[in-house]
Amino acid sequence: MSLLSSFAAKLAARLDDRHPVFYAADVVLFAPADGVWHVLLIERGWPPHRGRLAFPGGHVDPHETSAEAARREAAEETGLDLTDVALDRIGIYDAPGRDARGRYVSVAYGAALENMPAVVAGDDARLAAWLPLRVAARIAAGAGFAFDHAVMLHDAAARFGLPMEPGVGGGR
Repeated sequence: MSLLSSFAAKLAARLDDRHPVFYAADVVLFAPADGVWHVLLIERGWPPHRGRLAFPGGHVDPHETSAEAARREAAEETGLDLTDVALDRIGIYDAPGRDARGRYVSVAYGAALENMPAVVAGDDARLAAWLPLRVAARIAAGAGFAFDHAVMLHDAAARFGLPMEPGVGGGR
């Protein structure tokens, strides 16, 4: 690269008025216990939304796909190994303002597991636990979820045909 083209590239970078977009992945997991569907949630240990419920998730690293990041984040935040779990893409969440830290685009994945594995909170999750889906739906309706994870919950439950309210929806 010539000196002139190097200077032009640096000047263009400084004049660029675009804002960075961050890439993230989340994972929504369902599992039955005693005939009741549960969803795996964490309690956030860091701002923004410290203390609120969210799905395991986080930044996509430069060397990984969003699905790989979803599996890694689930392992870091809940201790679950999802290597052999088929994850369905639930949706892409990119509404401006969905994250106070800047513009974040998240790809959400989900799965309905056959049984409920034990979880242990780690990384930036203060707690990790399986909540009955209907309880989680009430918390989501009361704005108890971080970011737009209430929307993810509804989208994922619909994707797997799981009931959000008594007597509503299907089941697997």
